Amino acid sequence: MKIILLSGGSGKRLWPLSNEARSKQFLKVLQDPQGNSESMIQRIYRQIRQSRPDAEVVIAAGVAQKDSLRRQLHGQAQIVYEPSRRHTYPAILLASAYLLDEKQIPEDEMIAVLPVDPYVEQDYFERLCAMEQALTDSGADLCLLGIHPTYPSEKYGYIKGRVVAGRSYCRVDTYLEKPDLEKAQRLLKEKALWNGGVFVFRAAFARALIEKEIGQVSFTGLRERYQDLPYNSFDYQVTEQCASLVYVVYDGEWNDMGTWNTLTAKMENADGGFVIRGENCVNTHVVNELAIPVVALGLKDTVVVASADGILVSDKHASSYMGQYVEQIDNRPMYEKRQWGEYRVLDFAQCRSGKENSLTKHLHVEAGRSLSYQLHHLRDEVWTIIDGTGLFLLDGEIREASRGDVLYIPKGHKHGMASREGVDFIEVQLGTDLVEEDIERFPWDWGERLS
Repeated sequence: MKIILLSGGSGKRLWPLSNEARSKQFLKVLQDPQGNSESMIQRIYRQIRQSRPDAEVVIAAGVAQKDSLRRQLHGQAQIVYEPSRRHTYPAILLASAYLLDEKQIPEDEMIAVLPVDPYVEQDYFERLCAMEQALTDSGADLCLLGIHPTYPSEKYGYIKGRVVAGRSYCRVDTYLEKPDLEKAQRLLKEKALWNGGVFVFRAAFARALIEKEIGQVSFTGLRERYQDLPYNSFDYQVTEQCASLVYVVYDGEWNDMGTWNTLTAKMENADGGFVIRGENCVNTHVVNELAIPVVALGLKDTVVVASADGILVSDKHASSYMGQYVEQIDNRPMYEKRQWGEYRVLDFAQCRSGKENSLTKHLHVEAGRSLSYQLHHLRDEVWTIIDGTGLFLLDGEIREASRGDVLYIPKGHKHGMASREGVDFIEVQLGTDLVEEDIERFPWDWGERLS
C-alpha cells in the first residue's frame, strides 16, 4: 500500500497563528510521548511509521510549505508540490500521477489517502488494512472510513449503508457531502456516519480519473495542466458520484484539529507565552507569541490568541465559524519559519518623501544555514548586523560581517548570507512594491566555508 498524506491548506480557522506560509499542520502545539512539542504533521507521520514502517509515504503540499516540511520531517518523506492551490481532487490526482508515472506502481497497488489534521489513536492506522481487505473482498472502486458522529455538523460528509453478511465491511447506500444543519440532524437520527476523510482505492482507479482529465497518465503533463483541473474536493468530485462504495468503521478516538475549539481540547498547556490570568478564568486557553503580556480575567469557554498577524478573542464554539471573517484579512504574513531560520516583520511605513515605502524585518539565520543567493528587481535593502557573525555575499564577493556592520544592497544585485554559529540582522526594504514574490534565486555553493 502507498500512502498519500494531504498536507492541507492554510488553516484559516486557526488564525492568527496559521497562514499561507505557516499552515496549521506545522504549529507545534501538541506533545509527543516524551513530552516534546510536536506539530500535527509530525504526529501523524510518526503514527504512520509506527503502524506501517515500510510504507511509501508521499505528501501532497503547496509550494509555500516547502521550508516547513523540510524543517519538520527532515527529508523523511517524498513530497509532491502543487503548482497552485486547487483543492483535494487535483492534489490527489497529482500525487497519484507521481506514483503511477514516476514510481511505476502496478495497477492493482492500493493507494490510501489520509488528511493531516485528525487527532487519533494508533489503531486508526490499523484500519487501513481493513479498508484494503474490504476493496479486495468487495471488488468496489472506493473504500471510506466511517466515524461515529458526536453532533450534527455541516462540515463533514455523511455515510448511510448496510453491513454485508459475514464481512467486516459495509456497502454504502447513500453518501451526502456537507449537508445543511437540518439534513445533518436527520442523518444523525438515521444512524449515518461521518466520512473521516480517508480514501483507499486501486492505482487503476486513479489512472482512470487522470486519463479522464488529460487523456494520459503523465506526472509532468498533469502539472502543466494543473490549473485546468476542476477546483473541487475529492468528496464532491468523486465520492458523491461513485456508484461502487464500501466503508469500514473506526470506533476509536477521532478529533478534527482544524479549529481552536477542538485543538485546545488536546493542548497540554492551558497557556503559551507571556500570559497573566486570573483564577476566575474557566475553560480558557491563551496563546501569546508577542513580546508583551496578555492579561486574561473572568473569561469562560474562551480562546485568546495573539501573534504578529493579529489577535483573536472568541468563544470556543464560535471560533469554528471564523473562516468567513478571516477571508476579509488581506495582510501579508508577519512571521515565518524558513529552512534557514525565521523572520518577523517589525514595521511597515511610507517614507517621508511619499515616493517609496519601507518594511523592516528581524531575521535569524541558524548555525550552518544560509539564505539563498538572490536579487530583487523592485527594492533596495539595508542590512544591519546586530548579533553573531556571518558571511555576506554580494555579486560573487564574500566578506565577514559582524555586529555593527551596515550592508547596502541596491536592487538588481545578487546577495546572500551564511552563518556558522547563528547571526541576527535587521533588514530594511525600500521601494514602491515590497512583496515576498520580488525575488530571483541563483545557485551558490558555500562549500567548506560553513563547516
